[in-house]
Amino acid sequence: MKSVELFAGIGGFRVAADRLGWETDWANDNCPKACAVYRDRFGSTGFHEGDFAKLTNSVPDHDVLTGGFPCQPFSSAGKKKGTRDVRGTLFQLVVDVLKVRRPKYFILENVKRLLTMESGNHFATILGALAELEYAIEWRLLNATHFGLPQNRERVVIVGERVPSPTPRLAHVRLAECADVAMRDRSGSHPSCWQDISGNRRAFPTWGVATCGQFFGADLGTFAARQAPVTLSAVLEPRVPPAFDFTEATRKWVGDNAPVNRFVHGVEILSNQRGGARMGYTIFGTRGVAPTLTSTTSRHYERYKIGERYRRLTNVEYARIQGFPDDHCRAVSVYDQYALYGNAVPPPLAEWVLRQLTADGIDWRDVPIAPDPPTLFDDVH
Repeated sequence: MKSVELFAGIGGFRVAADRLGWETDWANDNCPKACAVYRDRFGSTGFHEGDFAKLTNSVPDHDVLTGGFPCQPFSSAGKKKGTRDVRGTLFQLVVDVLKVRRPKYFILENVKRLLTMESGNHFATILGALAELEYAIEWRLLNATHFGLPQNRERVVIVGERVPSPTPRLAHVRLAECADVAMRDRSGSHPSCWQDISGNRRAFPTWGVATCGQFFGADLGTFAARQAPVTLSAVLEPRVPPAFDFTEATRKWVGDNAPVNRFVHGVEILSNQRGGARMGYTIFGTRGVAPTLTSTTSRHYERYKIGERYRRLTNVEYARIQGFPDDHCRAVSVYDQYALYGNAVPPPLAEWVLRQLTADGIDWRDVPIAPDPPTLFDDVH
């Protein structure tokens, strides 16, 4: 399998592809610090630093396109009655590459709120642009905790498989279990309930399939974990320099915190101030998982009680929480590593999705469906 990695960052998809023995022929990012890490880890061959808009013509033929695409707001689309327009955006460039290079598969990754932004209009724009191509599309909301990582990090992944034109057929489901899909049938929400993507006016569900301008989706509930749950305590470094401890000034306000001592989305919150309104004063524990790591600088100073110490997490602990090697970002300063890790796709999550692309998946013929299913499911082979 030959892959390309768009908006590569520090190479979360590349790490996953390497583990599967896939060949990454081309990659790109525009952040100098991320590029320094990428070159240090994977070399310069096939890597292109700079504005992707100026590099699209250099993307070679490939089997799999991957990328955590930027999600800037789309511009209003003139007289299209409230729909949004992808023209002139970086996402449109992704669509253009898919049109020209026509890879067998693609995987795109983004934040959870993509499904709910502007009452679903944002995701409808993205899904609509992809569903006009010769691809059967599936999406699902995944969480890093399901892949052996101690982090509550929910991400939407969108996968596509190229199918014959002009009448694509949905042959397989790759991101859901057969029992999940069958459950939709038992609850009365079977795959005959297709809707026009452009007509959707509400948040999209956590899982769905789409093709030919239509989609079917459902909230599937709990995702079956692929690895045993891991707590934050399991990835902590045994010896951490005092530089990561609270300063004397920050220790003073700990006594003003009110006890919380509960878990929220798997994250242990020991105490905070004003009922959580001042999140900068929150003290986290290590018996649960970490809250979502981000590229926001202020979040890199979240405080944890570890034994009798109050400190922030180290850059190595950030790497482990995301599923990277300890020294993955060694090419840049410790300070810069936090944002780069916080902006990356976790390699274990990415690897599972890559594996699902080439797995057999669930044949719709094996799934209980209500009588008279739509033609999209006819003659599936």
